[in-house]
Amino acid sequence: MDLAVEERGAGTPGASPAVAMRGITKRFPGVLANDAVDFEAAAGEVHALLGENGAGKSTLSNILTGLYRPDEGEIELHGEPVHFHSPRDALEAGIGMVHQHFRLVPPFTVAENIVLGEHGEDGGGGMFVHPRSIERRVLELGKRYSVAVDPRARIWQLSVGEQQRVEILKALYREARILIMDEPTAVLTPQESEALFVTLRSMAAEGRTVIFISHKLHEVKAVADRVTVLRGGRNVATVPTADASARELAAMMVGRQVELSSRRDRDAPHPTTTALEVEALTVPGDRGANAITDLSLSVRHGEIVGVAGVAGNGQRELAEAITGIRPPSSGRVRVDGKALRTSDPRSAIGAGVAHVPEDRLGTGVAPSLSIADNSVLKSYRGPDISQGPFLRRRSIYRHALELIKRYAVVTPGPDLRARDLSGGNLQKLVLGREFEGKPRVLVAASPTRGLDVGAIETVHSYLRQAARDDVAVLLISEDLDEILALADRVIVLYEGRLSGAFDPATSTVEEIGLAMAGGEHR
Repeated sequence: MDLAVEERGAGTPGASPAVAMRGITKRFPGVLANDAVDFEAAAGEVHALLGENGAGKSTLSNILTGLYRPDEGEIELHGEPVHFHSPRDALEAGIGMVHQHFRLVPPFTVAENIVLGEHGEDGGGGMFVHPRSIERRVLELGKRYSVAVDPRARIWQLSVGEQQRVEILKALYREARILIMDEPTAVLTPQESEALFVTLRSMAAEGRTVIFISHKLHEVKAVADRVTVLRGGRNVATVPTADASARELAAMMVGRQVELSSRRDRDAPHPTTTALEVEALTVPGDRGANAITDLSLSVRHGEIVGVAGVAGNGQRELAEAITGIRPPSSGRVRVDGKALRTSDPRSAIGAGVAHVPEDRLGTGVAPSLSIADNSVLKSYRGPDISQGPFLRRRSIYRHALELIKRYAVVTPGPDLRARDLSGGNLQKLVLGREFEGKPRVLVAASPTRGLDVGAIETVHSYLRQAARDDVAVLLISEDLDEILALADRVIVLYEGRLSGAFDPATSTVEEIGLAMAGGEHR
């Protein structure tokens, strides 16, 4: 990280801004998303944009990239007013964005998604394309920026993290002069993140403008020249990064002091009884090859074991095999010494295995059903919820109200569709539902991806409380800081195999990062 910090300075204070947004206001029905926001970023600058979910960051970015038109205000590029009527206008003006919510076509390949709508030389122009030329270019970009992905793979075959890499490559392919990057390091090792930071500084040194959106405050401190903080749709501060601590930035974001995660205190000795045991597990992936090969691990009651690794190294398949969603080809999973039936989610649920999946909207809930219905998806057969084939609607409603209150889910009521909740509140709903089942084992995959600092603080407190309540927690995350903050032990997956095992109290980020990149086993 030091190298990225040392190479700052291309954005000169007082220089004419490359992009200026003045008095930007955007309203949606019942919501004032941006309230007279002023924002400037200079050529040669990495400018961080911070704020909670719902603070207006995405709306402001979508206005700058032509997806939305402002109700009030104006945009200038290099001192000249511009009016974007479509994303194509913004692309032609040299503005690109890596979106947090993907803009990808699932049946298409990686290469096809990257050149979709392009008419440049690599794409062939006119009616003709040159697939091999495109694939070579994608491979070159992936290698150069440490975000490699198979250009012939289809999007539906990729994990959430791998799809984010495709979005990064898509923006890099277009060589934008103004590049907005929304959480670009979520799937990178520490070493890869540092390499990306050096790349961003190099882009800034070439006169490009990088707008860097991240929830990782230490990343902002490492790479950004200045920081703009949004809260409640307004610009509450724009400060030089060097003048504000991470704690001060977090307080600006949420309007109160926030307890930032640090390495977890090991207060009392954990019980020695094993809750979850994975023995010689091999799991096929979507592309035919094994995603997990001969993997063994265990988690004790009251223990948090972190599974680190770059996205696409078998984490999703491991979680799905443990929870009965995906059948393994060999091996077994035991809970409290009892083997679970393979490819049987009901067996896992009956044994007390709770699951917080990485795709909270697509897998964690039924998006079109109400909060009330989603709150009983795993317990609707219980006598409190149903009688014979009939559901007790009043009981379900009362159950949902209790869950909403206990887990502080911000919602108008239990009848709201799950898809209409914010990311943080949707995750509270999923966590609350899983905890209400009194689990013995909790498999939590990327539980804070895309959440703001306040929601992350809440989710981390729930996971710590689960461990105190004697639950065995398997925390699967690409966020190494999150794992180091929570885990008692850390194991690393690389290409579906155990690449290392570490004590977070004595191991360095560099050591774990090396194992994430396939370095020496330990």
